[in-house]
Amino acid sequence: MCAVSAAPCSIVIVGLQPESPTYLRHGAVELSAGNQRGIYIPERFAYGYRTLEDDTYTLYMMGEFYAPGAQSGLRHDDPILGLSWPLRVEVISVKDRNWKLLEAAELEIRQRMSAPGVALSNVAGLGHCSGAEG
Repeated sequence: MCAVSAAPCSIVIVGLQPESPTYLRHGAVELSAGNQRGIYIPERFAYGYRTLEDDTYTLYMMGEFYAPGAQSGLRHDDPILGLSWPLRVEVISVKDRNWKLLEAAELEIRQRMSAPGVALSNVAGLGHCSGAEG
């Protein structure tokens, strides 16, 4: 579950279920305090967000305890995904900038997302990008 409490942001989700016809397809939604939307992001989906204004505060809940070693991610600018962000990405963490491109990581992603019974809430993200440092 992801929601915002102040300025708006754009959330992009990507399907990571290899057995699904929606594998690697994506969708986007804008969340803001004004539209009072939230989005549930199920297991085996990656998500990332781009803040649209300064001072954006996001809140997200996960179904499992945070496990840093279980994280993996996708690049926000991966050409295979072809994601369209509402504003140019100006600031992104080193960790999120250094995820492998799908061309190099897809086999590993397919294997991890196909594994039955694996807790997947920490395994994939698109990075969290903003327009201003800070």
